[in-house]
Parts: sequence; structure tokens; C-alpha cells
Amino acid sequence: MNARRLFLFTLSLTVAAVTAPAMAKVAVNPVFSDNAVLQRDIKIPVWGIANDGEKVTVKFNGQEVSTTAKGGNWRVDLAPVKAGGPFELTIAGENTITLKNILVGEVWIASGQSNMQWSVKQSDKPEETVAASANPQIRLLTVTRRATPLPQTDIPADNKWVECGPSTVGEFSAVAYHFGADLAKHLKVPIGLISTNYGGTPAEAWTSKEAIAADPTLKAYHGVAANDKPNSPSGLYNAMINPLIPYGIRGAIWYQGESNAARAYEYRTLFTTMIKDWRARWGEGDFPFLLVQLAPFTAIKPEPGDSDWAELREAQYLATKTLPNVGMAVITDLGDEKDIHPKWKQPVGHRLALAARAMVHGEDVEHCGPVLASKTIEGDKVVLTFDHAKGGLTAKNGALTGFTVAGEDRKFVRAMAEIDGNKIIVSSPDVPKPVAVRYGWANFPVVNLFNKADLPATPFRTDEFPGVTQPK
Repeated sequence: MNARRLFLFTLSLTVAAVTAPAMAKVAVNPVFSDNAVLQRDIKIPVWGIANDGEKVTVKFNGQEVSTTAKGGNWRVDLAPVKAGGPFELTIAGENTITLKNILVGEVWIASGQSNMQWSVKQSDKPEETVAASANPQIRLLTVTRRATPLPQTDIPADNKWVECGPSTVGEFSAVAYHFGADLAKHLKVPIGLISTNYGGTPAEAWTSKEAIAADPTLKAYHGVAANDKPNSPSGLYNAMINPLIPYGIRGAIWYQGESNAARAYEYRTLFTTMIKDWRARWGEGDFPFLLVQLAPFTAIKPEPGDSDWAELREAQYLATKTLPNVGMAVITDLGDEKDIHPKWKQPVGHRLALAARAMVHGEDVEHCGPVLASKTIEGDKVVLTFDHAKGGLTAKNGALTGFTVAGEDRKFVRAMAEIDGNKIIVSSPDVPKPVAVRYGWANFPVVNLFNKADLPATPFRTDEFPGVTQPK
């Protein structure tokens, strides 16, 4: 073969190699791996990629379901399964994939910013927590922190489910771990925790572009392109939430808000938009969404005043009133003046677990501290009543603190407050004609109202005076 013919023959082979259609093996989405937990008692979506037109068969716990790949993608929905395991999950086409040590139980997303990201090793009593963490019934999955301009279908391939224990829990979300450990203890079923969080990020980064664009009150973000920065609108939703959908879950826990405090009034809309967005896309209805209210932070101020963090806490609380199946853990007793990352994560996880046990699983446990129910003005006094006050109210470590009162001049002053059963009587000699009361209205509220279940009261205000973050 002369040189010219050899060149043309080699070129033809190269062109054929480049233009030949790629043969893709059957693959399951990377969110499925050995050691995974699948959500019990609901349909179980399983999906991945394969050659167009290829038959894919999924086998699990006596079930066998087949489908045909279309456009290179396939999905099957397994029938609901009771808690148990371990099982094997087999996906077969031209090749076969077998995933081992699969459990069925309760699966929760743990998302938000740095206080959800904060690891076991960074938290209170890390050595003790790590040493006691071995539990093969708890499984952990950590999603790589990244933002992308377009929605992704896969988490990185090296994000694998692992069994919970001293070698795996140290870098895992402390709040999520303590939440899961508490649930495992009380529910006696496997627990799967998906940690997908990113420090210093705002709620708009966790919300899809379509949901933001559909809300006219969020026009500040309309048309803003998502890029590879974690604070860009939709960037974290694209890379860290969308790839998880439609993996079967029980619900989500959420600890975020610090990055939106300066826009707390807007958060009333933004936060509920995000929750509704996730629920719509997962297609599981109004799944439980349990949030952590902001912890106290910054220097304690001697006199009452405006507070964007108080307004953000109010926006978080309002989400529990305007949306169904939203719960909240109050942590006014777990703050640090000098640290935006208070280390006491075990009680945070415990309070979230109380909410899950009561709201989701119907246990007869108190899951919430006192919540304002009504206000009545009686002369120079204001009488407040509370829900979640079974057995009465209590003040920890002395007289009640944290109450302020104002007259028609809207100038708040520190008030005296006394407990009378399930009521609190508020007054001040400086305000003979009170019109409004506030409790815990500060960046760092100094408060001590609890119920008999040892849960702190939700901060509140009885007024609707314009706040510092409300547009003029």
C-alpha cells in the first residue's frame, strides 16, 4: 500500500471512529449506590441512561419492572416497600448493575447554608459524638458543593452513600446527623440523610430559575443568569437539588437565612416560593419541610430597637402559617454573641426530630415552644395567651425577660412580664396606654420563656409597623 492509499485508509478509520454513534452502557443515576436508603411506603423512582430503545429491567425485593429507554433515558417506579433490608437492587440491559446493602426507611434532605454544613468535628463534644456514632441503620450521602449555570441531572460520581460510623460521620453535617440519630432511636427504622448545603448562600440560589421568574415580587432576580458562583440565583438549585429529583424522600430539613437577613421582608415571598418549588418538582405533594429559626448573634444591645435578624425570624415563622406541613425549631437559647456558628448542634437536631416525630409520624410529643395566640389590652396592661403551653408556662433562671411594649408613639421600652397560667401580663409604667408588645425582637434576644416540655417560645410582635427591611 503506497503512502497516499495508507493515508486515505487511516483517515477513513478515524472519521468512522468519530462519527459512529456512542454505545452507552445501561447506567443508574449516581444518587443510587451501594449502602443507599430508599424511602418506605411510597413509590420508588429509579432512573438512569441507556441506548435509545434498549430494554431496562429493575429488580428489587421481589419486584421486577421493565421499561424502554427513550432519548437515552429510562425510569421505572417500584411499588411501595415497607422498612427493612438489606436488599440488592439490580438494573439490567445489555449489561447488569447490582447495588448491595440497600435499606428501606426514612430519607431526608438536609440543606441550607453554613450552620447546616457545619460538621460533627466542628461542633460541641466532637470526640464523644464520633465515638458513639456507629450505626449501620443510618446512611449518609454528601453532595459536592458547587453551582452551575444550567440544571444538572447527576451529582458527581464519587458522591456515594456510606454507613454511619466514626470513619464517616466526622465531616458530615452535625445538625443532620443528630436529627437522623434521634429519628433512628425513636422510629426503629433505617434513616437516610442527604447533606446538600453550602455556607454563605442565599435562598434564591436554592430556587429554580422558573420559580423565580414566575413570581412578579421577585423581579430583582428575573433574567439574572446563574453562573458558577454559589450566591447566584438558581446556581445551587441547578447543581445540588435538581440532580436529586425525583429520588424518594420523606421531607427536608433547612437551616439558612443569615445571608438573606438584610432582605428579610422579601424572604417572606422568596422562602415560600422555594419550598413550593421543591415540592412541585419532587411530585410528592406537600412533603414535610422543617426549618431552624436563626440563632442569636452579634453583641447584645442594652435597649430595644429595630432588627433585620428579628424580621428574618418573623419571615421564617410566617412560612409555618402560610404553607401546610412546615415546622420550625426555635433556638433562641443556643446563640453565641461572637460566633455566627454556635457549636451546640445536638439540641438543634433533637428539636427538628421532635417536629418530625409529631408532625409526620403522629407521636404524642410536644414539638414546639409557646407560640403567641392572642393579645388583649386591659387598661395599662397587655394580656397574652399562647398555644403549645400545655401544663403552663415557665421562666428559666429568674424573672421573665425579653418583653418590650409601646404606645401610639411606637417607641418600645423594656417591659415587666408575669406568668399567669397560660397567660402573660405585660406592662410598663412608662407606657400607660399600650398598643403593641414584642418578645425577643433583637439580633441577639435575651429571652427565657419556655413551656413545660423545655422548649423556647417563638419570638413575636403584635404590631405590623414597617420594619427596616420593608421597602418604603
